[in-house]
Amino acid sequence: MTIDYARARELMVEQQVRPWDVLDMAVLDTVGRLPREAFVPRAQRALAYADLELPLGHGARMMKPVVEGRMLQALKLEPGDSVLEVGTGSGYTAACLGALAREVVSIEIVPELAAAARARLDAARLGSNIRIEAADALQYTPSRQFDAVCVTAAVAQVPARFLEWLRPGGRLFVVRGRAPVMEAVLLRPAGEVNAAPAESLFETELDYLQGAEPTPRFLF
Repeated sequence: MTIDYARARELMVEQQVRPWDVLDMAVLDTVGRLPREAFVPRAQRALAYADLELPLGHGARMMKPVVEGRMLQALKLEPGDSVLEVGTGSGYTAACLGALAREVVSIEIVPELAAAARARLDAARLGSNIRIEAADALQYTPSRQFDAVCVTAAVAQVPARFLEWLRPGGRLFVVRGRAPVMEAVLLRPAGEVNAAPAESLFETELDYLQGAEPTPRFLF
């Protein structure tokens, strides 16, 4: 059976992403245009536009389209922005970020996933403004700061270093908490004038970033 991916993208936008309060036209245009199926493992391509997380191997999973859309909208990216993505995964979110911003640095702790994402971007002729690095976010020390930081996995508590990566006026998207009660939040650098400590966006649940899991609770 031949799948009409263009139609599937249109339905994803109209039946999933837009109804979940994603109204930013630049975001809707991006997710409605980029070939999500090119970033899904071949065995999963029939489900590329389904309201599902999809396995990528190495314990990683691709986020649902609705979560990706809300995340992209929350960051309010401008064409001149630089973005750091934590958790490359399939490379699809990096492609979306690259379509909305000037440049993207994306780090991935699993070298095989990083290499596969780069190959997918190149095969789709996308991502000329995206650099992918194999790195552990909890040890990563960039040589500069960014306008936006996007974390594609959950953390029990937000590491202070994540906020240190932001320029003044920057914003950090991250999902925090203890499963199954997690919230997506937008954070800004500490000490910024008139900045709320955290803007609560929506509830969701993601797998934890490696090394950022909650401390186990012991019952006596």
